Amino acid sequence: MTRWPKIDLSAMIRRAHEGLPASLFGLFDRLKAWHGGGPPESSAGASGTPRAFVPPPGARFETHCYRSATGQLDYKLYRPSGAPEVPRPLVVMLHGCTQSADDFAAGTGMNALAEAQSFLVAYPEQSTSANATQCWNWFRPGDQVRDDGEPALIAGAIRDILRDYPIDPTRVYVAGLSAGGAEALIMGLAYPELFAAIGIHSGVPQGIANDLPSALELMRAGGPHQPDQPRPNRRTQDNRAPLMPTIIFHGDRDTCVHPANARRIIEQIKGGARLRTQTNHGRSAWGIGFSQIQYLDGRDTPLIEHWILHGVGHAWSGGSPAGSYTEPRGPDASREMLRFFSLHQQRNMASCVHD
Repeated sequence: MTRWPKIDLSAMIRRAHEGLPASLFGLFDRLKAWHGGGPPESSAGASGTPRAFVPPPGARFETHCYRSATGQLDYKLYRPSGAPEVPRPLVVMLHGCTQSADDFAAGTGMNALAEAQSFLVAYPEQSTSANATQCWNWFRPGDQVRDDGEPALIAGAIRDILRDYPIDPTRVYVAGLSAGGAEALIMGLAYPELFAAIGIHSGVPQGIANDLPSALELMRAGGPHQPDQPRPNRRTQDNRAPLMPTIIFHGDRDTCVHPANARRIIEQIKGGARLRTQTNHGRSAWGIGFSQIQYLDGRDTPLIEHWILHGVGHAWSGGSPAGSYTEPRGPDASREMLRFFSLHQQRNMASCVHD
């Protein structure tokens, strides 16, 4: 019987990426995902099989259910080990289509970061009864506004967590991928008193689509241009909407959600605010180039960050192949979102828990 030599496909893919035309990145990414490869020291064991994060003794990854007159919503909550000396931050993670809370947790690596940095993570989970492909219904008018539909359910679940666990209510953040990124933007704009900052990966602007056809057009081409409109945030007494700090990641080879959507989100968040821009260029350890555009206030604090991932498609940058829709070779979006979040804290919490 002929014995075929053992082939290290991960090594072949790694060598092939050197000098590879950007148009072929997707093919090799699919081969790598099929093989279960990725950065071996960081996300795979000696066998090449991606390692799943195992909570240490004392940590909890529990399933909960929020119920109200609006409906019900399942969510998972990761609580790191160790008794908190002070109330800890909360990061709310919203998965993309066809994903689950467990899948998204594995792909983003957020539970491991929560354990290392001592914060809680909530993963609201869309049901197949609400959407057959488990997409958040970000394109439906009733699911785009405060105190209605899916935003009301997610906000209600978060308020339950704030009530039941030692959370710092000034450090609550929301992030998501694709449909989850769209939902994260809706949540941040609909409940600005609840969140201190937003993280959006491969998402779309809020309120541009109002049905499935317009949603598909927005995803395909970024939608028709519209004049700048006031940010749909709560207004302050001097009638100016506070700018919601937002960090955005988007691959410039994304064929599922057009990269133009990232610029549209920036227009929506920024409104008429005058911010100084600063652009940095870099390359991840695994060779993915990126451009980071920061929009800085008068104190040089980044209020908006736009990470353009060169040669990357529709995938969470720096994620683990243990989850779906990840690009392990890219800069670590999870860590960068946490770094950005740490710069921002909610200052007006008068109605955070009780309204």
